[in-house]
Amino acid sequence: MARLQEGPHSSTAAEWPVDALMRAKDTTTVSVVLPARDEESTVGDIVTTIRRDLVERVPLVDEILVVDSNSTDATAERARAAGARVVAQNAVLPHLPPLTGKGEALWKGLAASTGDIVVFVDADLRDFRSHFVTGLAGPLLADADVCFVKAAYERPYVGEDGVPRPAAGGRVTELVARPLLNMFWPELAGFAQPLGGEYAARREVLEQVPFVTEYGVEFGLLVDLLELVGLDAMAQVDLGRRTHTHQSVAALGRMAGQIMHTAWSRLERQGRVLSSEPPAGTLLQFGTDGAGLADITVAERPPLASLVSGRELARRDVA
Repeated sequence: MARLQEGPHSSTAAEWPVDALMRAKDTTTVSVVLPARDEESTVGDIVTTIRRDLVERVPLVDEILVVDSNSTDATAERARAAGARVVAQNAVLPHLPPLTGKGEALWKGLAASTGDIVVFVDADLRDFRSHFVTGLAGPLLADADVCFVKAAYERPYVGEDGVPRPAAGGRVTELVARPLLNMFWPELAGFAQPLGGEYAARREVLEQVPFVTEYGVEFGLLVDLLELVGLDAMAQVDLGRRTHTHQSVAALGRMAGQIMHTAWSRLERQGRVLSSEPPAGTLLQFGTDGAGLADITVAERPPLASLVSGRELARRDVA
């Protein structure tokens, strides 16, 4: 990816060498949180890389936490064997009714982790390198005015033939998220990968915003953090190339619906749309086996700071 020129506070991962970050770290603690559901083939390698490069070689990362989101495979075992602390999603704040979705795993990970800076990394990444973590943590460690850092990267699409197609990934981004941001939140148009799962932020900021529990979580966080801290406190870092598992077109359709619901809720909350009734919560999809209705509604977890001693309760629950 070419050097980002249009985005907010843009830099590249190479501008954040680990020795400089260690000097800036001082007493600041860093947690890396991986939400994971059935990712036994990749999660172990990611944890191993982070632990080897950023815990054992240099003590930049203080905690590696994997949130097991009801996996049916050996995700938890692989992550634990590689050196991560693993918590079951439903074991965090168990007094709350359980919800589903990626955003739920992220919110539970925020509650169960301890770092002053929280770095989120998807657990399905292939060819993962530790510069994903140093690049995201860098601006936060170096500049006290930066509150949130989003990753940018090239996203090739790898089809069933195994052949990568440059710049063909991020289909929901190009067809849904980017048009919505340009239309309603043009300040955020400079973020190259608004739906990417790699980003970092200061804990006290993340604890002040709600988390959409489904796939609208990244979109919702961008919009809510813009309102909370402003664009000048947001940055992005070019991490190079990101390769991961791709979803089916039907799954992407459901994801798109959830993102549109998330956008609608923010527009309504900001008083920018008025409607006599909410948008439909189902999506009629067609496939080779016929038609079927999919639920595309989204729920939200409240800001963690609004829960009395929420983080302390979470730590006790999973201890």
